[in-house]
Amino acid sequence: MANSCLVTGFPYTYLDMPNGPLQVFEKLVRRGIAVRRLGSAAIDLCWVAAGRFDGFYEHNLHVWDSAAGFLIVKEAGGKVTDFSGKDYSPYQPQILATNGKIHDEMLKIVNGKN
Repeated sequence: MANSCLVTGFPYTYLDMPNGPLQVFEKLVRRGIAVRRLGSAAIDLCWVAAGRFDGFYEHNLHVWDSAAGFLIVKEAGGKVTDFSGKDYSPYQPQILATNGKIHDEMLKIVNGKN
């Protein structure tokens, strides 16, 4: 995880919740993990599938943001779940997509357990 490069997005309105988007971002950056924000969840997911990024997480997506991208990550051999670790559905707002190698550690971070 220490050598990973991640990508994320932020909702238009910040979610007022424990371990929200800014808190997760802060945890990662304080560990020295590179996190980028490009602005398109669809492209972010495709770049995880292509190996340009090791993982993508976001707290509040719509179906049109992730429907194609999550399938592309899975077909490329990556892992895609919601924040609880269950199989992802594009009708869920939370997504974690990784190369598979860092998935369990990322789940702990986005859930505030690490």
